[in-house]
Amino acid sequence: MRFSEILGASYQDENRCAFRVWAPRAETVEVRVLSPLERLLPLKKAGGYFFGLFERISPGSLYYYRLNGELDRPDPASRWQPEGVHGPSQVVSLDFPWEDQTWIGLSLQDYVIYELHVGTFTPESDFDGIIPRLGELQELGVTAIELMPVAQFPGDRNWGYDGVYPYAVHNSYGGPQGLQRLVNACHRLNLAVILDVVYNHLGPEGNYLGDFGPYFTDCYRTPWGQAINYDQAYCDWVREYFINNALFWIKEFHIDALRLDALHAVMDNSAQPFLAELGAAVHQQAARLGRRVYLMAESDLNDVKHLRPPEVGGYGLDCHWLDDFHHALRVLLTGERDGYYEDFGGLEHLAKAYREGFIYSGQYSGYRRRRHGSSSRDILPCRFVAFAQNHDQIGNRLLGERLSRLTSFEGQKLAAAAVILSPFTPLLFMGEEYGETAPFLYFVSHDDPDLIEAVRRGRAQEFAAFGWQQEPPDPQDPETFQRSRPNPVLQQRGRHQVLRRFYQLLFRLRREMIEKVDLGGSYPLVTVHHRQAALSLLYGNDEQHYGVILNFSDKPQSLPAPTPAGVWRLRLDSADIRWAGPGAPALGTDDYLEGDDITLAPFSCICLSREME
Repeated sequence: MRFSEILGASYQDENRCAFRVWAPRAETVEVRVLSPLERLLPLKKAGGYFFGLFERISPGSLYYYRLNGELDRPDPASRWQPEGVHGPSQVVSLDFPWEDQTWIGLSLQDYVIYELHVGTFTPESDFDGIIPRLGELQELGVTAIELMPVAQFPGDRNWGYDGVYPYAVHNSYGGPQGLQRLVNACHRLNLAVILDVVYNHLGPEGNYLGDFGPYFTDCYRTPWGQAINYDQAYCDWVREYFINNALFWIKEFHIDALRLDALHAVMDNSAQPFLAELGAAVHQQAARLGRRVYLMAESDLNDVKHLRPPEVGGYGLDCHWLDDFHHALRVLLTGERDGYYEDFGGLEHLAKAYREGFIYSGQYSGYRRRRHGSSSRDILPCRFVAFAQNHDQIGNRLLGERLSRLTSFEGQKLAAAAVILSPFTPLLFMGEEYGETAPFLYFVSHDDPDLIEAVRRGRAQEFAAFGWQQEPPDPQDPETFQRSRPNPVLQQRGRHQVLRRFYQLLFRLRREMIEKVDLGGSYPLVTVHHRQAALSLLYGNDEQHYGVILNFSDKPQSLPAPTPAGVWRLRLDSADIRWAGPGAPALGTDDYLEGDDITLAPFSCICLSREME
């Protein structure tokens, strides 16, 4: 199977355009051009594909595919849906004056990820609105932005996971050229761009792929509907469609990494797994382009197979979201034990994450009522993405509360330090860095009344597992979308401003630790102080050591200075009045010797460093 053939409408030059579509269920396929001159253009058939090259078709031309002489459908590989999911596709030219010829991407250890939703992040609700904000993100210490899915979805309000045209950049966000402008601007500032893609299902509204071919299978079900056909008859061509989509984002939009959504819902029992094929194709493409390109897995399976190389039966993906870390940290900060949080609660859970990544690595899970996960202790920690918040863990709460509504100001600083001074690749969700207080809710803008009602019922059922009995905000109500907009003006005020500066210092410390002790290259030495409800992390080599102490107690606690012996210099105390804390209850010195007791304020973190003489 070749993964380089162009699907959809590919504009050539001099008003010529090539079309290629996989439609094994059709006897005939024609291109019904609507503008500038309406006409029907018959396509040739070969092996389930229909193709043709035609004159007098320029960028901006609107078209449908006509199946069997009667059924008009948008292009499954449409690049642009200017009138939405039910309207015609549009021919576009993807030529762009790129300025990133020297850009090769970042190493994983250099990633500091800022996840954002294009529609809510700025008042403009588009790619161009993000560009003026990039400088402040770079100043903060961010090195990569992650865009929630931008593939065409119904309406103009959606998280993006209901997309139905994987190749089409959403019309209200600014289309393909808007995305190209954003990526180009990011690379100018040495910021990488991660794109969230959904290869486990397509949304229901505007989903016409089944009219063309067996893209879906009834052998499995996902939580969101039909599963994509990755292992049944005709699956080779379905794989080509999605693998070419990944290559499309990398080649035409210079995307640096793809976050692969919910891989636990990619159903595939074949001997040659789709995910392994995807990983190989993307890494080959990256090698051809001379760039670093990563595939980031999101899955609740805790399956280390995602990260292992193909030669030992793995899929060869580059890194993995670490939900276990989030859950363990969240329970220590808030005491919440509903739903999947019931599996977490002790310091040992968070300590295990710091020691080896996955917490559930084969032991029994009370929430799942079975054993869960596999060991990841031999995986480099920088290959895990850790966070205290993300779109799922906020938006899938009944009221969409951020951590700023669930814990104290001291707890927010402790959470930030726990993530950023971890050995993992850190991710923060838009507004987290200044303690945004607006919720991030689930929102849609469907046209089908039955679908709207089904979404409402589905949300209510999800919340029942957490024991939340209130009526959730209506996902269809435009006000739900408007309430989810962050207010960046807050970062100039009071404690919000202090918190942002605290994040800046943490990112500078992280950068120093990467350079001095290879942070992310190995797991720290972790000590659990049960009586004090604290954790100590020790990073080091022959020349330098760093100690991080996290106090999850609501009372001051005293702990001995780290070993090895020597002078330990205090680099950060989150309780310091400089960070709007209650005041550091330490010894009144910035230097500590072995045997000295260090007193930590409630819900606080300190960081110390020691250089060999």
